Amino acid sequence: MTKATVAAIIAPDRANRPTVLLTRRAVSPFRGFWCLPGGHIDQGETALAAVIREVAEETGLAFSNPRFLCYTDEIFPQYDFHAVALAFFGTADGTLRLMPDEVEETGWFTLDEALSMPLAFNHNELLKQYATRNPV
Repeated sequence: MTKATVAAIIAPDRANRPTVLLTRRAVSPFRGFWCLPGGHIDQGETALAAVIREVAEETGLAFSNPRFLCYTDEIFPQYDFHAVALAFFGTADGTLRLMPDEVEETGWFTLDEALSMPLAFNHNELLKQYATRNPV
């Protein structure tokens, strides 16, 4: 069954949009890969509520006023994984905290650095859309 997921493209502030937050996954699939914060939408939960919750769970940050960017199909037969990922972008408040149950590491990367990395899922494509639609 296809799942619905969310991904957050977080810049430290409006002036630093060429910098984004990535997390290194502590869980399968794609364990050990860097990715955008995010995860599954729970039953009865809106996509907006899910992205705010997932960012808080994975980073300790409060995702401020997320705006919808785009979606991507994420089909990985080798992991028996099929999802539609909804991407949101914005800034976040608070103190970045490592949440070891889901995330091994967090880090701020320039957009160019992030785009050059082999990210989990189709997160490279989401960042390309962000760079294209929000030129820096």
